[in-house]
Amino acid sequence: MITCPNCEHQNPDGAIQCEACFTPLPQLVNCGNCGQPLLSNATFCGECGAAHPFKGSTTTEESSSPPPPPTSSNIPESSSPPPPPTSSNIPESSSPPPPPTSSNIPESSSPPPPPTSSNIPESSSPPPPPTPKPAANARTQLQTQTASLLHVQTDTKLELPQGLDIIHVGKPNDQIPPDLDVSGLPDSDVVSRIHADIRNEAGIFYIEDVGSSNGTYINYNVLPPGNRHRLRPGDRISLGKGDLVTFVFQLS
Repeated sequence: MITCPNCEHQNPDGAIQCEACFTPLPQLVNCGNCGQPLLSNATFCGECGAAHPFKGSTTTEESSSPPPPPTSSNIPESSSPPPPPTSSNIPESSSPPPPPTSSNIPESSSPPPPPTSSNIPESSSPPPPPTPKPAANARTQLQTQTASLLHVQTDTKLELPQGLDIIHVGKPNDQIPPDLDVSGLPDSDVVSRIHADIRNEAGIFYIEDVGSSNGTYINYNVLPPGNRHRLRPGDRISLGKGDLVTFVFQLS
């Protein structure tokens, strides 16, 4: 098993990325001194103690030269100050405006007529009171995910039992009774009595072949016994050869 450096999840040997968080997993490389296999993220070889062949020293870039100090040759000369104001360049003040007289004062307009009953608009009816809104629920109900398998050949939906960490898939037997019985489906003779297990780990579902006779296939690829595959919506699961008993994993 390979431990994920990010979430410490135990992954099967040969896995390239973590099946829980999809972080790339360290791979086996050969020691440059003794040739023994070791993980690519190891610092020293556990066999001969030599440093990891791919650990290199970092180099620092040379500091750039500081800019030259300012000299009298690159300091611009200050411009000459503007000449002071004189009587020749001060504009003469304009003559003041003439005082108001009776001829240029506009006559006051006549006052508006007092309001009467004829020009007072009738009061409109008061608006209706606002409708009280229902109080929002203080607690939000959490929706639980329901996992199911859609049988492709008969378009039958089989819901996975809730509350079980391990769901046994197969046909009735005396050793481990199945939690998901597929004996009533067509061509179920290719399915072993103890065929596969579906594990529910905090809402994440995995499938594992537990030693079936005709094998388990995920998306047309064989699932080696002892290895498990993280199920995602749309994954195609075939129990046995020939793609005769096929399911599509769904979440709702």
